[in-house]
Amino acid sequence: MANSFSTDILIQAEDPRKAASFYVEQLGFEITDEVPHMVSLHGEHINLFIERGPTLGPVFEVTVVNLEEAKRRLVKNGCLIVKDEPDFPRCYVQDPFGLIYNLTLAENPTSRSFPLT
Repeated sequence: MANSFSTDILIQAEDPRKAASFYVEQLGFEITDEVPHMVSLHGEHINLFIERGPTLGPVFEVTVVNLEEAKRRLVKNGCLIVKDEPDFPRCYVQDPFGLIYNLTLAENPTSRSFPLT
């Protein structure tokens, strides 16, 4: 089954700046951007985004061609919608094994992405 996982991982923390300081000082990440509710960090092999909010655990990013179809199929197969943000558009999904991932639309619909069949 083809899929497209990005090198981006998102976590949520009540204080993104404090969390970012930990990752910079303890793990060698570099802050690349900061907006009021999110801090972006770059590491050697992954990018870490720390968004203000309640802790969800790590959130991996998966691109899909059709967000609504992917959500329907995943829910049908035991996943839970944790957070839906249609204006972004993105959707946080927890699979039956506890992993949370962010479904986002592929920028190029012909790119390799999570299949719908």
